Amino acid sequence: MRTPLITREGYNRLKQELDFLWQEERPEVTKKVTWAASLGDRSENADYQYNKKRLREIDRRVRYLRKTLENVKIVDYSPVQEGKVFFGAWVEVENEAGTCMKFRIVGYDEIFGRKDYISIDSPMARALLKKEVDDEVVVRTPEGDKIWFINTITYLND
Repeated sequence: MRTPLITREGYNRLKQELDFLWQEERPEVTKKVTWAASLGDRSENADYQYNKKRLREIDRRVRYLRKTLENVKIVDYSPVQEGKVFFGAWVEVENEAGTCMKFRIVGYDEIFGRKDYISIDSPMARALLKKEVDDEVVVRTPEGDKIWFINTITYLND
């Protein structure tokens, strides 16, 4: 079960993708399908087959985006969050070996294509919630418990 939260930036990015797919890419692909269908035998028409497949992919993504956008809750920054880890925070953590990681805690649909974002549902994010700078955090992983220390917490946008 995914937590239905999203940052304002993430919501705007998904909305922009939906608008592009529905208003620009889908009409263009539909024209190509219509053109390719007019050429005759569709069974051996690569243009028709490829664009028909692409149209199904677009429709599937549009359905997913519409459903997602109507079911998520946008979480905006609030000054009350300052000093503690909450949704939307940029957090820098360090383990006992001195390995540092910096990432932002965001919704599931925002993590794709970003190596510096983690889902609110991840074990690391769950362990960090409501913690403060210099707190020791135990993260439960399949390999066992890992200990991390919080170096910084910020809410500045990237």
